[in-house]
Amino acid sequence: MSKSKTAWFCQNCGYQSPKWIGKCTSCNQWNSLVEEVLEKSNSGGSWQKTQEQGASNPKLLQSIVYQQEARVVLPDEELNRVLGGGLVAGSLVLLSGEPGIGKSTLLLQLALKAKSLKTLYVTGEESDLQVKMRAERIESGESNCYILTETNCRSILHTAQQLQPAMIIVDSIQTVWSPDIESSPGSVSQVRECATEFLKFAKTTQIPIFLIGHITKDGSIAGPKVLEHMVDTVLLFEGDRNYVYRLVRAFKNRFGSTAELAIYEMKGDGLKEVSNPSEVFLSQRDESLSGIAVSAMLEGVRPMLIEVQALASSAVYGTPQRSGTGFDLRRLNMLLAVLEKRCGFRLGQKDVFLSIAGGLRVDDPAIDLAVVCSVISSSEDMSISGKYCFAAEIGLSGEIRPVNRVEQRIAEAERLGFEKIFISHYNKAQIPKNSRIQVISCKRIEDVLRQVFG
Repeated sequence: MSKSKTAWFCQNCGYQSPKWIGKCTSCNQWNSLVEEVLEKSNSGGSWQKTQEQGASNPKLLQSIVYQQEARVVLPDEELNRVLGGGLVAGSLVLLSGEPGIGKSTLLLQLALKAKSLKTLYVTGEESDLQVKMRAERIESGESNCYILTETNCRSILHTAQQLQPAMIIVDSIQTVWSPDIESSPGSVSQVRECATEFLKFAKTTQIPIFLIGHITKDGSIAGPKVLEHMVDTVLLFEGDRNYVYRLVRAFKNRFGSTAELAIYEMKGDGLKEVSNPSEVFLSQRDESLSGIAVSAMLEGVRPMLIEVQALASSAVYGTPQRSGTGFDLRRLNMLLAVLEKRCGFRLGQKDVFLSIAGGLRVDDPAIDLAVVCSVISSSEDMSISGKYCFAAEIGLSGEIRPVNRVEQRIAEAERLGFEKIFISHYNKAQIPKNSRIQVISCKRIEDVLRQVFG
């Protein structure tokens, strides 16, 4: 009888080591290595046996017939947008997020609404009665959803083979275990082995599978890093517990863009789609307040208007504070340096706090001009008209740089009743001819400040 072979795996990144070490050499995490048993293959490793096991033969690229990937149109328009137009048959999708953010609610709601699709909902964290209680709160009426309370990977796949559903949801991958691996569920070996089995089943049967994954305390997806490489799509479910809005972003998507964003509103009866995010992220204020500017931004191909709030005050202590919520702090420091060097504003001895209203995190460079105007508005205590919005990037020399798809930003601002929009001079060619909103093109920051504050 051969001696069982063991190895040490990092619980944070999946790095394998032949012996225990205190610090992982891959991710530099301390005390993250655990010992797990490695199962040996009894089939032998000879390459001469591969033909007997049904190895595939090489094909010439020109001989392969290309067909457009078939997509399953889901009843959730927001999720369809993030997935790239629908769920691709045979794809493996990983949905991760913080505990209690609404991952199980989102996918159970999807299974209940998809009445034309036979769905298998596998739960390893709740009983079937608990799932039923949540389903009654979310959606009432008939559904085509089957509930399976099972954690054995083989049993799940056997049931799915017999049922032949159109979609499978596994909640969660950290609770599923394979009898081929001796380690406990949720370990690196179990997560990797079970994800491999689900991947083989999805590609063989062309049944799409949703996997719900946990995250670690530092915000990364729990389990080995190979899990993210293995799946076709990685969706991140974000949101602040202090806000009712939830965001779904595509971190990886083999069948679509990763720039799309889905927005939901958490209510007592489930997650509601937000079809018009501009009206959500704009506050309804009656009076003019300093430090507030509106930016026309893009999330993928979706234009939306958001509110930027800034507060600039004299620093009480020697070192001024810089804080940004929903905005890159390093970019904020760069914009403040441009204002001080190119425009002459003395912000070096002032505390500057910046916040994106609604808990949204923005990476679009077109928000730069709104950030600068909100900071100057707060520093000089001069309000900006609520009918003005901004869409331009700012360079290190103080010039107003162009942004892409400016015509969509102008159309969104016009639809919401704004009177003026400030853009770059180099975007003049993209201005719509029949636009009812006044479009003001500027070359430098000084031109914008002169137009806004007089």
